[in-house]
Amino acid sequence: MELRDIQKELETASFRVEDAFSFLHIEEKRAELDGLDAQAAAPDFWNDADTAQAVSKKAANLRATIEDYERAAALLEDAQTAIELAGDDAAFAEEAAAAAGELAALLDQLEIESWFSGEFDAGDAILTVNPGQGGLEAQDWTEMLYQMYVHYAEDKGWKVTVLDLVPGEGIGLDRATIQIEGRYAYGMLRSEIGIHRLVRISPTDAKKRRQTTFASVEVLPVLTDDIEVDLNPADVRVDVYRSSGPGGQCVNTTDSAVRLTHEPTGIVVTCQNEKSQLQNKEAAFRVLRAKLYELEERKRQEELDELRGVRMDNSFGSQIRNYVLFPYQLVKDLRSGVETGNVDAVLGGALEPFIIGYHTWRVSSQ
Repeated sequence: MELRDIQKELETASFRVEDAFSFLHIEEKRAELDGLDAQAAAPDFWNDADTAQAVSKKAANLRATIEDYERAAALLEDAQTAIELAGDDAAFAEEAAAAAGELAALLDQLEIESWFSGEFDAGDAILTVNPGQGGLEAQDWTEMLYQMYVHYAEDKGWKVTVLDLVPGEGIGLDRATIQIEGRYAYGMLRSEIGIHRLVRISPTDAKKRRQTTFASVEVLPVLTDDIEVDLNPADVRVDVYRSSGPGGQCVNTTDSAVRLTHEPTGIVVTCQNEKSQLQNKEAAFRVLRAKLYELEERKRQEELDELRGVRMDNSFGSQIRNYVLFPYQLVKDLRSGVETGNVDAVLGGALEPFIIGYHTWRVSSQ
């Protein structure tokens, strides 16, 4: 890269770093972090373990954002210093170009993260895959999607905990629910809510005919204890039964699986992959709280839309992405238009272009 081009790139980066200080609200985040650190320093901080963990997690997210911004500012300063010395030593031009490239990638990341300003966007997610039309094929497709999301999360360094994994009859999965813990996990994975359509030659059809299969993906936030949800334990029927899938040591030997039925709404939640009935019950209630909160939010949004005279399509249940394995290879997102012919890579967890593409489309459409 020519010296003049590096200088222009750094001029642009300088403006972007200034903008990042504003749109990331760095001063406010520093003040908030100071307050959380003061809380954590109190002698009785860990007396309430749940609250302490929530505070610690929030502080870690704030600290990570601040450190990323400070690293961007330091990279800019290093690159500017190197460019000043480049006239005397060409090695400094290479150093400046490398710093400028690293800085541009970091600023891209910070700008993307700034899109996730929702109350739960920075937190963890509960992701569920359910088979749709297609019988055995849909069960197989459910397992393929489950594996895809596990690989994606693991590639990002996020923690994956299986909450419920129900084998299908013969092949695949009848349901899969996982908890994904990572920075901006919920914000990122909101892109996946909806119907995913698969087109391929059926592996279960002796005549090798092409078949179209569907599965739905639901993504909910993991709620902290301070979020109020209208959940009366007296309204919940708790059933226990023997687990039917892989899990801890107690699976298939004790009635460790738990099914919760919220009688006022008819919402049913099951969890069977923790090692004990108590752990399964706690995990199931966590999912139930998230589902009830999402239901309340949806009702509030529908009431607002009715008052405003806005008619909205139901996002859950809408087809969002096609995965075509035959007669050609293509994955295409129907909202953002992002597509690729490398189907194997996508099913192996290479989802980042689709997730970023969706959020770029979402932000530009607002």
